[in-house]
Amino acid sequence: MQELSTEGRAPEHADLDRRPTVDVVHAVVRGHNEVVAAVDIAAPAIAALADVTAERMDAGGRVIYVGAGSGGRLALADAAEWGPTFSEDGVFALVAGARLPPGSVEEAAAEDDAEAGAAELRALRPTGGDVVIGVTASGRTPYVLGALAAAEAAGALTAVITSALAPRTHFLIEVPVGPEVISGSTRLKAGTAQKLVLNAFSTAVMVRRGRTVGNLMASLRVANDKLRQRAVRVCVAATGRPEPEAREALAAAGDDVSVAILMLARGLDAQGARARLEACGGAIGRALPDWS
Repeated sequence: MQELSTEGRAPEHADLDRRPTVDVVHAVVRGHNEVVAAVDIAAPAIAALADVTAERMDAGGRVIYVGAGSGGRLALADAAEWGPTFSEDGVFALVAGARLPPGSVEEAAAEDDAEAGAAELRALRPTGGDVVIGVTASGRTPYVLGALAAAEAAGALTAVITSALAPRTHFLIEVPVGPEVISGSTRLKAGTAQKLVLNAFSTAVMVRRGRTVGNLMASLRVANDKLRQRAVRVCVAATGRPEPEAREALAAAGDDVSVAILMLARGLDAQGARARLEACGGAIGRALPDWS
């Protein structure tokens, strides 16, 4: 453990507890300057994983994140956004000790249980079409490694997002960020790096799968008034049609934004637009190229 970069000590912060509060805040914020650069260097690896994942999901595969502690919670947060943002339900997250009180000693201890990671992964019945991604700053979390081993045994594609050691997987997303402001507190720079990688990966996968029109959230799932207003704006921006027509199309489409866009863009009724969308695997970006 003492040799892990995530456990290193930044000598410039050795007097952190004696500094003014504003200096502590500056230290945390400015310590993240190198994070973006580290993730940017990893961009080709993130893109390669996104391309393969998009292909597998098009063929019916799933994405399964596995993590513990801060990394697990970040993975869970990312997994929870694929549905609302892109209407994609084939994404899951396994988090060590998920059923235990967050932040408890018991939850923290759960990350040492490699067999639990393997068992919980196997419970999802992984196949060769799935992509299993470990999120572990140290690269050595037993729960994550156990799940990755089970995934590999099932023939799934495996990947890991890490800031330190690199376990053997098909894809490695390595984002070394150096010692934390508070030594070993990987919820800081390492956590920010994980969040950036997850944001970039999930966005790239869904763009490649045609779930956007340009940079518009054309596959969002309408669940409240705020999102309904956003859906109207997306329909208007994607088609150039006036807001009253966008509202009417959304109502006829049952708040399915992609269907409404196709109705407006191609003059289809809801049934015809839905059939075209289904023929394109739910990808609005693939259903629109030949519209006039």
